[in-house]
Amino acid sequence: MSYGDIAKKPNDLLGRDFFHLAPASLSVKTKADNGITFSVNGKSSPKDGSVSGNLEAKYVDQKSGVTLTQGWTTANLISTKFELPAFIPNLKTDVATTFVPSSGTKGANVTLNYKQSPFVSKVFVDLLKGPTFTADFAFSKAGAISGGEVSYDVPGGSVKNYAASIGYGGPSYSLFIAAASKLTVFSAGYFVKATPAVEVAAKATWDSKSTSQVSFELGTKYTIDPSTSAKVKIANSGLVSLSYLQTIHPGVKLGLGAAVDTQRLDQAAHKLGVSFTFEA
Repeated sequence: MSYGDIAKKPNDLLGRDFFHLAPASLSVKTKADNGITFSVNGKSSPKDGSVSGNLEAKYVDQKSGVTLTQGWTTANLISTKFELPAFIPNLKTDVATTFVPSSGTKGANVTLNYKQSPFVSKVFVDLLKGPTFTADFAFSKAGAISGGEVSYDVPGGSVKNYAASIGYGGPSYSLFIAAASKLTVFSAGYFVKATPAVEVAAKATWDSKSTSQVSFELGTKYTIDPSTSAKVKIANSGLVSLSYLQTIHPGVKLGLGAAVDTQRLDQAAHKLGVSFTFEA
């Protein structure tokens, strides 16, 4: 397991497949005969109804082991990513660039992923901003995992951020404790698969630099059948989020979402969203 996996199960249940964040979204994925995978994603803005989207093409060269991903967004941002084969055992290298023709803004970064059980590490280097690098690591054994993350500004010679997490879990449960933002934001959560059809997760977060109270989220997912599921999430802020996801045809998924602010029931503070996903 990597550092990002320590809190993955509760974060996925509480954060993924809630469709109220955009009034409408569409995702289309397909694979051409020559092996190139195309994906198109679009969504409308909840503020002004404007539409944003991106087109992405991915090609894997089986002979060399190089994967090329080319993307373009409606914000006129062009991205290119090369995933290189493991020239060194257990080490994976990604090189990515971005370019905005209208402004000339450029970006370039390198990501190194190393995995040698029980140790997993990732180093992200931003070549043009700073440069800066962010490194994380994790050790796991017998269900327990611990890790940390640090960001360093090379020209400034200073540590920009650091964090640490510990966790423990198994196939049907997991729990974690994390400290982020230079160990000033603390969070803890758990995930449990209570039955084959019911999953439950909870998470609490406290910012030691803020005067606000601890934020708390409790969510559950109910798998109605292999093609249908529903989720409910309740936050102590009074926000109740609902989602419904169904495979209405092989390769076609429909998602419906709603968020109700129980503290402002008489105001236009509620959100609705619909999502379509097509895969062929």
